[in-house]
Amino acid sequence: MDASATDFVRAGSLEELKAKGRLVVHGPHRPILVVHDKDRVFALDNRCPHMGFPLDRGSVEDGTLTCHWHHARFDLASGCTFDLWADDVPTCPAEVRDGEVWVRPIFGYGDPAGHWRQRLDDGLAHVLGLVIAKAVHGQLAAGVAPSDVVRQVALFGVENRDGWGVGLTILAALGNLLPVLPEEETYLALFHGARRVAADCDGQAPRRRRTALASRPDLATLKRWLRRWTSVRHREAAERTLLTVVAAGASRAALADLLLAADTDRAFADGGHSLDFINKAFECLDLIGWEHADSVLPAVVGQMVAARGAEESTAWRQPTDLIALCAEVAAELPGLFAARRDVRGWLDHAALAQALLGDDPKAIMAALKAEILAGAAGTDLGRSLAYAAALRLARFGSANEHADWETAHHVFTYANAVHWMLKQIGTADWKRHSEAVRGVLHGAMALYLARYLNVPPARIPGDGGEPLDDLPANAEEIRVALLDAFDRQRQVDLAARLVARHLTLRHSVQALIATLARALLREDSGFHAYQVLDAGVRQFSEWGNTDEGRHILIAVARYLAAHSPTERAELQTADIARRLMRGGELHQDTTA
Repeated sequence: MDASATDFVRAGSLEELKAKGRLVVHGPHRPILVVHDKDRVFALDNRCPHMGFPLDRGSVEDGTLTCHWHHARFDLASGCTFDLWADDVPTCPAEVRDGEVWVRPIFGYGDPAGHWRQRLDDGLAHVLGLVIAKAVHGQLAAGVAPSDVVRQVALFGVENRDGWGVGLTILAALGNLLPVLPEEETYLALFHGARRVAADCDGQAPRRRRTALASRPDLATLKRWLRRWTSVRHREAAERTLLTVVAAGASRAALADLLLAADTDRAFADGGHSLDFINKAFECLDLIGWEHADSVLPAVVGQMVAARGAEESTAWRQPTDLIALCAEVAAELPGLFAARRDVRGWLDHAALAQALLGDDPKAIMAALKAEILAGAAGTDLGRSLAYAAALRLARFGSANEHADWETAHHVFTYANAVHWMLKQIGTADWKRHSEAVRGVLHGAMALYLARYLNVPPARIPGDGGEPLDDLPANAEEIRVALLDAFDRQRQVDLAARLVARHLTLRHSVQALIATLARALLREDSGFHAYQVLDAGVRQFSEWGNTDEGRHILIAVARYLAAHSPTERAELQTADIARRLMRGGELHQDTTA
């Protein structure tokens, strides 16, 4: 709305308007199109809401206005569009006084937040990227909290697709990053998350709602049932059982234990994606509110039930039967946790991580058992596993094929999910929750199988007193150089060195994370890139700006650099929407 123009202004004489059919009123306000049609006078914003083309260059027929750039059509009386990929044209009051036409140059909507919320629903339903981008920008400009936008998109996603998907995972990952993102990156994050959810739902069957059981069995019984239904791939039974647990008011810890136990009955299910999706559903609820648990959690059941476990993979059976080894150690877990030392503040995370990177699976399991007895909790094991998996990425050797990055990525994001699900349980009584800790055992064996990715290992910049003085020292210069590195292919090592330089000089960690987010959000990034940044930032929060924290963000930078640059088509869509919402006129931009 143009607050400076609150009074009516003269548009011209009615006689002139009738003769010309339309007039454009200029002034300190936006250009106003005044149209005479069927003995009525209408006043509208002269910019087409789709791409900003002047509507006075369009045509009027039978009460409709057609823009001649992309042929969007509008109802003259209300400004409403007939084409959902466009948007409604803001109108303003018009009056005829003594043969003169007057308009009041006030633009906007009576309820901007409500208008853009509806437009976001339209964009999601019809997979309209530009509409989604404008609606996200409009909601933020109207003062809507970013978390409210995440909630709207998440609930759309779980209702309009019969199962959790990559779009909801990306949305939750970006939602986790929102607290550390500046304004521009917040807009881009919400746009990318919403766009990916819309694409996931396009052409999919909507969710079929199921209900909880009428009875309320005890939690132990429900846990046995869920594991049974998951093992025999009975989705409806598993979903009703889970809904019953939710309806009974079970805690997050109980729900996490329940789902971890059922999911880890299969080892490293679906290459780690099954557990990662479960974790993202929990994180999504942390973002939008646990009152939506009955809508969100059932979405993960379909993949969990259908997932293939690593026990079906030859690599896990030969030359060493890793499945049998996991089962053997899993059977020992209750006794190990019962016998563990009552130690508060066990701190050997880094040392255990190095042991997990060994090349003898039995020695790896022995190290895990020894640290449990020494006082490590389930969350400690998860943290060590996640750091070890980050080192696989940080030391990823350039001799490997490019596709091998995904093997390292899957172990890292799985380990991150195990760690955070164990944190959701958040109890010292690990004997009672020992089944949930099986995820650590599976992650350790997946890490072992990926050991070839570090042969030979890449050097981690900054370790061993490596000098980095050839790089910029100023934080802004490092930021510019890092983004420039992401602008070019095969700059993995340079990106890693710049991140190390930033952290060793103790510059703002939040600024570095924002730069990495900018590098991600300007690309047409794949699913895994969002996961890596989210997991890296969450694991860094456990370590802070230590050597281990530095290694984790170096791992993130190396992965992102290996997958940059892209065409950046989505960034162009987001930029067009932003310019339109700020009053830009794209048709006059001759430099584009």
